[in-house]
Amino acid sequence: MSAFYREKVLAVRHWTDTLFSFRATRDTGFRFQNGQFAMIGLEIDGRPLLRAYSMASANHEEELEFFSIKVQDGPLTSRLQKIREGDIILVGRKATGTLIADNLIPGKRLLLLSTGTGLAPFASLIKDPEVYDRYETIVLVHGCRQVAELAYGEELVANLRDDELFGPLLADKLLYYPTVTREPFRNRGRITDLITSNQLFNDIDQAPLDLETDRIMMCGGPAMLEDLRKLFEARDFTEGSHSAPGHFVIEKAFVER
Repeated sequence: MSAFYREKVLAVRHWTDTLFSFRATRDTGFRFQNGQFAMIGLEIDGRPLLRAYSMASANHEEELEFFSIKVQDGPLTSRLQKIREGDIILVGRKATGTLIADNLIPGKRLLLLSTGTGLAPFASLIKDPEVYDRYETIVLVHGCRQVAELAYGEELVANLRDDELFGPLLADKLLYYPTVTREPFRNRGRITDLITSNQLFNDIDQAPLDLETDRIMMCGGPAMLEDLRKLFEARDFTEGSHSAPGHFVIEKAFVER
């Protein structure tokens, strides 16, 4: 188990029947960039059972936070959803991931597009003062099926707006756009459709998608990611990586099981 930190669970919060978040201690040696993920999990019968989880906490915070789906027959999440304060989780010593600012070429507007627990890396990024220095506007889009599934993101943004440090930063720069697909809500529809129709930009009183100024990060379900990739590539946006920054980056490693 030397490849892992053993961290103590500090708090667990169940948001819906399918979503929960938890906070844990953070070893002072654990370093990560905002937007990255690590392998985390539990020790089962003396062996580690792990999945990739994005850190929802920022790299300047003393505790770790994670946002997870519950899958009743999932090898890890069926057990992880039952953790309580005082339990021990395993956290891999190495963080990685593509959703970091350096993987994008400079731009003016940053679109953070997420569905479900794909919000987690952006929960980390919107607490990064450097991101607000890099971009004039940051648009956080969170798509869910039902209104109740938006609660984690809504509380996150509300708390940041009330924060002494981040409140002034967010006031002029962060635009938060929650949307649902299966219930009445002020914003309705799939992210792909909202971008294609310009409904998203009209709703937030912003200019349409622009290759010259827009940079994009995406995290969510495989179908959503593939649809958005095709949409952006059809408009000449290029995918970025550690070796070659681009107009957009995708993370596929967040937990679905």
